[in-house]
Amino acid sequence: MDSYRANPQRLRALIRPAQVHRDVYISPELFELEMERLWPRSWIYVGHDSQIPAAGDFLTADLARRPVIMVRDAEGEVRVLLNRCAHKGARLLTEGTGNCRGVLRCPYHGWTYRTDGSLRTVPLKSGYAGTGFEQSSAAQGLTALRNVKVYRGFVFARLADRGVSFEEYFGDSLSSIDNMVERSPLGRLEYAGGALRYLHDCNWKIFIENLNDTMHPMVAHESAAGTVRNIWKTMPEGTPKPMLVELALPFVSSYDFFDEMGVKTYPHGHSYSGVKFSIHSNYSDIPDYARAMESAYGAERAHAILAEARHNTVYYPSLTIKGAIQAIRVVRPIAVDRTILESHTFRLAGAPDELLARSVLYTQLINSPGSIVAHDDLHCYRAIQEGLIADGNDWVDLHRNHTADQAGPSGVFNGTSEISMRGQFRAWLEGMTEEAAP
Repeated sequence: MDSYRANPQRLRALIRPAQVHRDVYISPELFELEMERLWPRSWIYVGHDSQIPAAGDFLTADLARRPVIMVRDAEGEVRVLLNRCAHKGARLLTEGTGNCRGVLRCPYHGWTYRTDGSLRTVPLKSGYAGTGFEQSSAAQGLTALRNVKVYRGFVFARLADRGVSFEEYFGDSLSSIDNMVERSPLGRLEYAGGALRYLHDCNWKIFIENLNDTMHPMVAHESAAGTVRNIWKTMPEGTPKPMLVELALPFVSSYDFFDEMGVKTYPHGHSYSGVKFSIHSNYSDIPDYARAMESAYGAERAHAILAEARHNTVYYPSLTIKGAIQAIRVVRPIAVDRTILESHTFRLAGAPDELLARSVLYTQLINSPGSIVAHDDLHCYRAIQEGLIADGNDWVDLHRNHTADQAGPSGVFNGTSEISMRGQFRAWLEGMTEEAAP
């Protein structure tokens, strides 16, 4: 049988209007093609500029398995450089974060580079005289990604030299980032703490799809969040509701709740759930926060900002955010059935510390590997990965609420529809087929 690489028609046959072939989750060849085509052509989240506030500050990350350095240069600009010495190819930095004091030095032969990527020094440079070294690629220094965009502090990069512009790729979906930032009375997010990073034994797409899958919470989380609900029912009337209970209970809301919540979809696979309301809508007020917001924006605008309590926004394929919680999760695929997931928390500049405390607790309770919610999801992700190996049915079904009027990439739909997943696979096919090549 022809490989997917050699047979574009076979590749396109994997995606039907309301079904996808199981190979998209289990084929090592398709995963390699994703790292070669889909991910480099997409705008991938790198980090937040508040993580590198001073000149020389850096963080390292892998984008589609390419190691990169996000660094603030001497002029204060954010740069994204390939983490690869121009000489022998060694990684320059292995630490996650730090400050390079203005010099990036290779640990192998000691070549050094400035924070803009330009070559600074070469040991025993006289040995290169008359060799044509000045015209070589090594003499040009580190490779700087040409397509980098800082949007309200969020740093994205596109590995491919040519492709869809940042503005066209994300379009109006950026309103979720806008709302997250504007929830700060000062209009600024500040990175709070380090990354919570752990391995998922599943294909990266299974996690991404789950973010706006609202048919699973009342089933998958019944044992954990349902236990919290049952215990809370035994408390005497008038007992103050602990934050833990407030955060956990919505995960066992009814089908009607999630259906009425609504989902909004955009081109290129982006979407968010919680158009009308979400599981974050009824968190307890923090009076000092409301006053700070009204002082900053005026009462009407402050109310409009806080009334938006979107559940999960998917910025396909790499970033998911919870604006009302000031938390994000970042996808770093490493193999067809291995995905690193990073959880990050932010502080709203100018907001009371109680909001950060709620965000941190949410990450611990909901997003961490030892939480009462994420382990339910992880069990299901692995069950899917293992179950898809079984023969007999080659297709994964996405028919829920599939109708002709929902075939487009944009719109608002009922919250339990699988339309956001169908949109992700349209975007997947666009990024994977040869005609989409930059």
